[in-house]
Amino acid sequence: MKPIKKEDISQEVFDLYDDYAHNKLTRRQFVEKLSLYAVGGLTVGSLLSFMSPDYVTTLLVPKDDPRVASDYVNYESPKGGGTIKALLSTPDNIKAQLPGVIVVHENRGLNPYIEDVGRQAALAGFISIAPDALTPLGGYPGNDDEGRELQRQRDRNEMLEDFIAAFDYLKKHPSCNGNIGVVGFCFGGWISNMMAVRVPDLKAAVPFYGGQPTAEETKQIQAPLLIHYAELDTRVNEGWPAYEAALKEHDKAYTVHFYPGVNHGFHNTTTPRYDKPAADLAWERTVAFFKEKLK
Repeated sequence: MKPIKKEDISQEVFDLYDDYAHNKLTRRQFVEKLSLYAVGGLTVGSLLSFMSPDYVTTLLVPKDDPRVASDYVNYESPKGGGTIKALLSTPDNIKAQLPGVIVVHENRGLNPYIEDVGRQAALAGFISIAPDALTPLGGYPGNDDEGRELQRQRDRNEMLEDFIAAFDYLKKHPSCNGNIGVVGFCFGGWISNMMAVRVPDLKAAVPFYGGQPTAEETKQIQAPLLIHYAELDTRVNEGWPAYEAALKEHDKAYTVHFYPGVNHGFHNTTTPRYDKPAADLAWERTVAFFKEKLK
């Protein structure tokens, strides 16, 4: 059987995957609906395999990359109880204090993709911390299906407090110069927006396709925002007009980019939603934004 190519897959399949990834469909329902598109040599099994994350061959910065020093740390959880595990990454052999970047995962815990983003941030010249909000439930379980189920058991506002605690941890770290930003994806995009609301000392926030704060919350934002959206992500994008209106009303500093022809999750290297040109451009913009704002 010929390998499946991204262009072989209809937009409806990507929309189904989005519903599945955001708990609107069970795995069984997702598989049943995929059967409608198993035509022309495609099988349900091949479609499911193609749409599922590949954490083996897609990492941009390998775990053993000599240019990066990474290790797990733990810090106090103010709401979840106990401590939160996080991956702390720096450029190898740093000789001066660095700006800090908090990397916030999607709705499935600290999986290999998010750890990879943490290492990418370190390569770009930052000390990064990528917390696992699933730590109170045992941590990322090794696959995204179980990770999503675990994350549904936690209150998102309690998880927000855990990421704010990561800011406090990084602020006190001897290798951090105290200038800290946040970047997050999907659920992490909402966290990034909300940290801009909640943390007066935050220097920059970069939400990728994240849910938006309320108009009342937006009034409290002090950090400049770099906002990334996917053109085909109608679910998240429907909240943008009201958010933009509030940002303008309260004279907040923001830049927004809509990436044409791409889906929610376009930065995630591990699934077919990944779009390399858009992901590379968004990341280049993110790094440049952090270098400007976290001086």
